[in-house]
Amino acid sequence: MRRIDKNSRIPLYSQLMDIIIEEIETSMEENDQLLSEREICDKYDVSRSTVRQAIAELEREGYIYKLHGKGTFVSPKTLNQDLLEFYSFTEEMKKIGKKPLSKVLKFEVISVNNEFSKKMKLKEGELIYKFTRLRIADGIPMMLETSYIPYNRFPGITKENLEGEALYDILKNRFNASITMAEEVFQPVLANEEEAKSLQISSGLPSLKIERFTYENESVIEYTLSIARGDKFKYRVKLEKK
Repeated sequence: MRRIDKNSRIPLYSQLMDIIIEEIETSMEENDQLLSEREICDKYDVSRSTVRQAIAELEREGYIYKLHGKGTFVSPKTLNQDLLEFYSFTEEMKKIGKKPLSKVLKFEVISVNNEFSKKMKLKEGELIYKFTRLRIADGIPMMLETSYIPYNRFPGITKENLEGEALYDILKNRFNASITMAEEVFQPVLANEEEAKSLQISSGLPSLKIERFTYENESVIEYTLSIARGDKFKYRVKLEKK
């Protein structure tokens, strides 16, 4: 067992944080309960104030969460998404060992209006699919997505298709679509009541609004507007100096 070095220049709470993080990453599972503050004090021979400072920092950094009257627990994994290459929700969830599921809340074929004809480079009045999906991982709602797909390019897609197969697999495998690029715009927002209800979070929780344009050469083959839970996603961009 690692011990606290009281002669080190590294603050005691910081050493304790490192020890707890190592335990979380090597021997604990999501939602496992941590020792109580008093038990941590006794185990590592540190003061209650040191433990509380370490716990507060671990909670702030997303390693743990508290339930009033019950204790402190290991946080579920967040999706640490690298934005350097194309990605899909389904594949990213599989990478971190979670079971992805899509629940289609709304599905319809509509005529494109002026706003979306400009966004998707379509003629006003052309048909498009509009569907809203709740993206779920291990039974936990993660993201609410509303997507728009040109009907003429992808005729015959059904609600059942979207619940049983990843969208990009449908586009590629059934229609030989070649996805050449995707562009995303991120904006911090507060979830409204409807979004919060679907995502099973408190109204006003910080979230991410993600606007995605997916291209097949010069054509927009998908426009999606998503609300992602702020406590479940982290996005990373690597900047290189030229």
